Amino acid sequence: MTTLKEIADLAGVSRGTVDRVLNHRGSVNPKTAEKVMNIVQALNYQPNRAGTALAAQKKKYKIGVIVFGKSNPFFDEVMGGIHAKSDELKSYGITTIIRRVDFDVHAQLEAIDELVAEGMNGLVLAPYNDRAICERINGLEEAGIPVVTVNTDIEGSHRMAYVGSDYFRGGCIAAGLFALSASTELSLGIITGSDSVLCHTERIRGLRQTLKASYPHIHIIGTVENHDDEIESYTITKQLLSEHPETNALFFTAAGIYGGCKAVTESGLHPRIITFDEVPTTIELIKKGTVLATISQQPYKQGYRSLDIISEYLTSGILPEDELQYAEHSIIIRENLPDL
Repeated sequence: MTTLKEIADLAGVSRGTVDRVLNHRGSVNPKTAEKVMNIVQALNYQPNRAGTALAAQKKKYKIGVIVFGKSNPFFDEVMGGIHAKSDELKSYGITTIIRRVDFDVHAQLEAIDELVAEGMNGLVLAPYNDRAICERINGLEEAGIPVVTVNTDIEGSHRMAYVGSDYFRGGCIAAGLFALSASTELSLGIITGSDSVLCHTERIRGLRQTLKASYPHIHIIGTVENHDDEIESYTITKQLLSEHPETNALFFTAAGIYGGCKAVTESGLHPRIITFDEVPTTIELIKKGTVLATISQQPYKQGYRSLDIISEYLTSGILPEDELQYAEHSIIIRENLPDL
């Protein structure tokens, strides 16, 4: 087993310097810190767990978690994984402080400020895709507070890692599913959450690129935003179908599926509908035949793994092997539901 002394000897520094690098205590020259961490990763250094637990209990680490609000049932499943990992971390003296905030950049910035004031040491964040959030993440990193993004990422930030699906690939999969569902012309409407959430825009980009390259018989007639709100989704879907009665396919990139499908039912139209995530209301819509298929992305695992990465880094100085921690996509149709 690799020891701190061996790492120190290889790096040409003292054991105290290695300890400061691994546990973020005091000031260490950035080049020295990088050299130490390269050796740590090359030797796959694993600290003594009992000692780590005792050290964590003394430090009383606090990890902040900020995800979108309770109106989005997908994040209930993400929170299931976060709560499970949080319960495990209690024995290490690590506290998890959770905020579920409105779909708004200012609400998210305020939540970050609150957690900083409470002394958080690391942050799991589903980021609103705004420059102000990116700058705040970079400021946290400079202050020694690592950030892991979960479910959706943010470009240009200095976050440590991203845990979630490859959303561009998810859009490509959706395009393929529409193509498999019909060889005739399709007029496709897109119901998205927000242009300010990267996973939503990337799913659309993947869909568009795949349709253009391989399926020219599928035409996009319009894109509308529902801000992950069921009532708003009902209203804008109803309006879209009224303005485009030729619509025979709908793509929901995020939440608001139940409200949107209510508008579809009332319209008397029967479009092919493909969605994301396996929340209970969507599963019921698949059983009824309203939704053709939904693409799942392991939300429980996303929550669990994101908190795991932060806690490993804080207690052991261990970085994830891969910066991008992709969750596997799975396709759910009526015929592969377990209770049918």
